[in-house]
Amino acid sequence: MLKTYKIFFLVAVIGFAIFYRTKLENIWAEAYQHYLPCKTPIAYSIGTFDTRFGISKVEFLSALAQAESIWETPINKQLFKYDPNGNLKVNLIYDNRQRATDQLKSMGLVVSDNRASYDELKAKYDSLILEYNQKRATFQADLSNFQLAKTSYEKEVQQINARGGATREEYNRLNTEKNVLNSRVTSLNLEQDQLNQMVDQINTLAKTLNDLASTLNINVQKFNTVGSSLSGEFDEGIYKSSPDGQEIDIYQFENRDKLVRVLAHELGHALGLEHVDDPKAIMYKLNVGENEKLTSADLGELKNLCGIK
Repeated sequence: MLKTYKIFFLVAVIGFAIFYRTKLENIWAEAYQHYLPCKTPIAYSIGTFDTRFGISKVEFLSALAQAESIWETPINKQLFKYDPNGNLKVNLIYDNRQRATDQLKSMGLVVSDNRASYDELKAKYDSLILEYNQKRATFQADLSNFQLAKTSYEKEVQQINARGGATREEYNRLNTEKNVLNSRVTSLNLEQDQLNQMVDQINTLAKTLNDLASTLNINVQKFNTVGSSLSGEFDEGIYKSSPDGQEIDIYQFENRDKLVRVLAHELGHALGLEHVDDPKAIMYKLNVGENEKLTSADLGELKNLCGIK
């Protein structure tokens, strides 16, 4: 009997180890990186990859290689390596953030870190807000009129059905009204889609203007977003770590340079670095700089983390 219990216990332990193996490996890898940073290169791989960004995996890996070199070159040390099975998954996730950025490109807007660009974006923001409010008022009026017409139509149909049915003339008239109502539904949906597009554009402009105001030290009231298409902070990328593994999610970039910077920023978090106060730094909280190398603030934090004098 005792031997049976021992066998059962051994099987249970083996089963537990197999079931939780990946989680335990992830926890160990994170702990190792936390307490012994820069000792072993962090292996990364591509996870989710949405092709709507218009970039190939080869181009994306090239940007990743450039991003890692930003950290490695100044201290002449390999900190990252690409491995198809690497624990750090880098995901390219397309949502309303990149969709709105693509819309701004189609509007011919190019964002630069200067006052002229800020003034141009502000003028566009003010114009869009005015246009949005006008179209929203029109949409609400059209929707109200449609609901009144729909209620009237349904009431008449009920009355006719209650008395036993419609004459041919009434049937033809009601069928025409029904087609008109269906056409108005299509028109209302189109108006709603146009408003949603404008909301994405306005919210992207608001986010960009607030970022520019911060980096240019312009003392202005914070620009507000509208609607609910963008909830919470508008992050271009985010680093996450849990027992299920480490991930970098990339949501938005305007061009290759911005992609490389946001990748470098999140790789910095993967190393264990926090934000710094220098607006031009890779590890600044906003992706507003244009340099593709570490600032003294970045380098100081990196050397401190890796124990380099």
